[in-house]
Amino acid sequence: MNTELNNLVSIILVNYNGADVLIDCLNSLEKFIPRDNCEIILVDNNSQDNSVCIINHKFPNIKLIKLPENVGFGAGNNIGAKVAQGKFLFLLNTDTILTSNLLPHLIELMSTNLDVGVIGTKLVFPDGSFQISFSPKIGIKGEIEAKKIHENAEDKNKLNIIEQNFKDIKEVDIVVGAAFFIRTDLFNLLGGFDEKFFMYFEESDLCQRVRNSGYKILYTPYVSLIHIRGHSVNKISNKMAVEYRRSQIYYYYKHLPMWEILMLKIYLILKFLYEYFTTFNPYSLKILKLVFMYK
Repeated sequence: MNTELNNLVSIILVNYNGADVLIDCLNSLEKFIPRDNCEIILVDNNSQDNSVCIINHKFPNIKLIKLPENVGFGAGNNIGAKVAQGKFLFLLNTDTILTSNLLPHLIELMSTNLDVGVIGTKLVFPDGSFQISFSPKIGIKGEIEAKKIHENAEDKNKLNIIEQNFKDIKEVDIVVGAAFFIRTDLFNLLGGFDEKFFMYFEESDLCQRVRNSGYKILYTPYVSLIHIRGHSVNKISNKMAVEYRRSQIYYYYKHLPMWEILMLKIYLILKFLYEYFTTFNPYSLKILKLVFMYK
């Protein structure tokens, strides 16, 4: 049988201490995804739990890549992509659960729209409620718009309106990396994820470079999956807050004009000075040092 047909899609997962969600994710892949037209690659970022044992004993058909250290989300996906044989890559978080076979729709949508480089699926919470999985272009204006969208998402009625506005396939600026479908040749052409983003903003950066290359990014609501958002960072939220701001500043320096960089820095200085003197959170001081030192 043709190798390209066998491995039409390479599903790549990057895992770090995700044992408590990994079984449900991989079981859903086994249940809904036929193995005659895809391969599953799992890159483990030196997990210290029993993730690797779970994969070895319960899922021996998965191609497992064990790394000696945690290289981050983007770098982990890049390593998986280097051994992928598929025509398309489906980058999937380990805290997701499939409820159907999404691949036929994604393949058809990509194959019939040659100007589309990336597709993001609809995401829902475990209770079935709609989850925001798209974003405006990063920048001062875009971040204000994104903040408003997420604030509206806290109101059930406003969330329903957002969901109705996205009930059809729509071109967007950014889709989140939890379920990220991309052409393999495009991913390789762009050099994959920028590994300077350890976590956060890596998919925003890749989406920006995809658009810069002349390709569109689509959001489709016609297939969906469950996403247990925030699982991987819940226990280290303060450290991840620092990492979020580091990635945000790096993104601004990479893609945006100096006036937007200065506006971001002024905002962060005011925000975290206030936070430091009101809560005495040492991580606020770390972010302030980051703002002043980053050039």
